[in-house]
Amino acid sequence: MGKAWRELDLKGGGLQAVNALLAAMLRSRRKAYAAWLLFPLGLHRFYLGVPRSALLFPLFTALTLLTALLLPGQWWLLPLLALLGWAAYDLYWIERRVTAFNKELRMRLFLRKGHAPPRNYRGRYAGSDEAKRLEEDLAEYQALKERERAGHGSDTDATDAGSAEARRRAPSFSEQEAMLRELSRRRGHKSR
Repeated sequence: MGKAWRELDLKGGGLQAVNALLAAMLRSRRKAYAAWLLFPLGLHRFYLGVPRSALLFPLFTALTLLTALLLPGQWWLLPLLALLGWAAYDLYWIERRVTAFNKELRMRLFLRKGHAPPRNYRGRYAGSDEAKRLEEDLAEYQALKERERAGHGSDTDATDAGSAEARRRAPSFSEQEAMLRELSRRRGHKSR
């Protein structure tokens, strides 16, 4: 089965709708690491839902560029080293953040309150006439199914002469071989 089910828009509640929503909202490690390649912009942190710290990446990038243009010497290396160190840490951080983000998302979706019951829903009333009728119908159906044997209708009489033979278990493989040997031995004696 393809991924076409993710495209479905199930407007109601239910597990299938929640799973479709979850599949659309989950974060993947591959996309997070691909966004990390543009770490001076902080895209990987935006993708993983941490916008405040994501804004610091472009800020440090701008600080590095301004320091390189305005200050003489090697001062621009300080913000650059801080930016590169933080980006190196994020290579380790991405794995844990994707796991934590997806776990939070699952908990938020699966533990939220469900939809209200349909309009005119009355629930089950144990004392009502309709509930009693449903219980009687169910008991009648169960009794009918208990009377039936597998593969036969309910009109078959269980007291037939062959019913004891029908209830007997099927012969085992070794018993079948013994019966075949006996049958071939009998046929062998009749032909002589």
